[in-house]
Amino acid sequence: MSDCIFCKIIKGDIPSTNVFRDKQVTAFRDISPSAPTHILLVPNRHIDSINMLTGEDEQLMGHLFTVASQLAMQENVAENGYRLIVNTGSHGGQTVPHIHLHLLGGAPMKHPMG
Repeated sequence: MSDCIFCKIIKGDIPSTNVFRDKQVTAFRDISPSAPTHILLVPNRHIDSINMLTGEDEQLMGHLFTVASQLAMQENVAENGYRLIVNTGSHGGQTVPHIHLHLLGGAPMKHPMG
């Protein structure tokens, strides 16, 4: 999608602080972090939201979560814990129409959510 900010980041048209990239996933630091560690993980292929997933996307989504786990270890937040968030739709807080996973850590998370 040509006007998608995450697609532009993936293509390198918008600068970002990348922490991971392979053929399927790109991960970069959030420019407005909500925690000491706040990384966004996005599929390199544009998918608007969780609602657009099909059975063919199962491997990709599994890979996204595996990369999140690896990054949590790399960022030294795995042992104490971290939060993974996927927002879907306007009521779910999704502001960019491209599936993305937030990895938040480095401090105790606050409750309640929502």
